[in-house]
Amino acid sequence: MKSKATSFDIAHYAGVSQSTVSRALRNSPLVSEETRLKVQQVAKKLNYKIDKNASNLRAQHSSTLAVLLFEDPTSDESNINPFFLSMLGSITRACAKQGYDLLVSFQSASDDWHADYAETHRADGIILLGYGDYIDYQPRFKRLLEEGTKFVCWGAQVDGSPELTVCCDNYSGGERVAEHLLNLRRKNFAFIGDASEHSPEFYERFLGFKNTLQNLGVKLSERNTIRAISTEASGYHATQSLLANNTDFDAIFAASDLIAIGVIKALQEAGLNVPNDVSVVGFDDLAVARFSLPPLTTVRQNTTLAGQMLVSNLLSLIDDIPVDASSALLPPQLIVRGSCGGEANAQG
Repeated sequence: MKSKATSFDIAHYAGVSQSTVSRALRNSPLVSEETRLKVQQVAKKLNYKIDKNASNLRAQHSSTLAVLLFEDPTSDESNINPFFLSMLGSITRACAKQGYDLLVSFQSASDDWHADYAETHRADGIILLGYGDYIDYQPRFKRLLEEGTKFVCWGAQVDGSPELTVCCDNYSGGERVAEHLLNLRRKNFAFIGDASEHSPEFYERFLGFKNTLQNLGVKLSERNTIRAISTEASGYHATQSLLANNTDFDAIFAASDLIAIGVIKALQEAGLNVPNDVSVVGFDDLAVARFSLPPLTTVRQNTTLAGQMLVSNLLSLIDDIPVDASSALLPPQLIVRGSCGGEANAQG
């Protein structure tokens, strides 16, 4: 009786590694379209079938992944940063495509917050969305690593383990904002957000913005750098503080769209016109950005690809397949709308 084909058989006939076969059969974005089709054609020719029940039994897999959201301050009672909602949709679709169920919950403050998911096999791996204060969060990463938990996170770098992170190229996003505002002949700049290591994503955006200005001979004043967390209210109050400083500025880079919406409201209440008096740029491209008045210029993060990469990388870690950390740095896209002035367009 002819034995069943294995993934190693497919790898042999397709001329690729077994790990590439595994990724291709999961439609991983790490595998090129040409290779994916080639592997799938060979699998079909060999009548290869994945025996999920047997695989799960051997590995004690639950065929479930867990998404754990950090509870963020919001203007409503959801306590979910709206940026993560579109990413959650992409994660759900990517899980379904791979035959996985998805368990969604909030992160717990208890010491054994991950036990119900990995240690009891409720979930084979964890996707972490949000982290609050990055410095305070480090012990959680350490505990997960010590316990051998399979996990990936969005945005926050895990020291010594870059393969566990999927994130936007925040520094490049800040560079593009600075270049665009300089092209609009803006001369005096402000940044509103947390420009510190407590918020590494915001900090990278700030550094890309500040360094690009400096390299082109423009200094960002410390008095024009105002701390804010990612809420409309924080952006609003930070802008009031900026106005109270009585410094010159004709362009504001807000570290998130939520902050930017608060910025615009405070500027308008102060009798300033956006964009004639002050250009405003955000970061994220939330759905609300296109409907603000004026529509918000912002840096788009690809939440669709982000969700796919989080799931694909986590499944690779679960299967002990090496992950290419460099492929998980996603490029930003500047979306130009009315809050800057000039013609609206998208810049990749």
